[in-house]
Amino acid sequence: MRKGEATRERILEVAEASVLAKGFGATSIEELIAETGITKSGFFYHFRDKNELARAMLRRYVDADERIFDDIFGRAADLTDDPLQAFLVGLKMLAHLLDDLPGGHPGCLVASICYQERLFDREVVELNRQSLERWNNRFRGYLQAIATIYPPREPIELGVMAEMLSCIIDGGIIMAKVLKDPQRLANQVLAYRAFVKMQFSPPQIAASSLAAE
Repeated sequence: MRKGEATRERILEVAEASVLAKGFGATSIEELIAETGITKSGFFYHFRDKNELARAMLRRYVDADERIFDDIFGRAADLTDDPLQAFLVGLKMLAHLLDDLPGGHPGCLVASICYQERLFDREVVELNRQSLERWNNRFRGYLQAIATIYPPREPIELGVMAEMLSCIIDGGIIMAKVLKDPQRLANQVLAYRAFVKMQFSPPQIAASSLAAE
């Protein structure tokens, strides 16, 4: 990585940590300059203003999550041709990953931007919406592949069921942080996994497999 790229990456790294810890409004350019050891002109060389910084942070954050999802659910799919089993394995791997994070999950940048939406321009707000839709579309795709083989036991719209996972992860982050118990987040993902298993598995298989766990 070239020096300019390394400096830009360092600014984004410091900015993300600060925003997740105390919010975008409380994160100043002066603070980022001091933390990264660059000049003010050096900062503005990389980012014209805080909205441009927010766009770059959000793209970086979402791309990192996408790589994690690609890796986890890709490895799960390599283990079995059954889409239900692959999704269940992927969810368990995701729960283990979240449980192993040192100090717990730092927070969700998408949620942070949503909570302070008035601070951002329309482009940042729209990018935030698109980011969430990318996750929803990914999970909906997994569920649609499952539903073609295993009809759902209850009449629930697959898009809504896909959105549940995003809601559970963000809600689990809040629960874990407020109660100071990182395990809460992993437990919520595992609870969603159990729900998926009950929704798509034949009744006798769902009951026996859940009992075995």
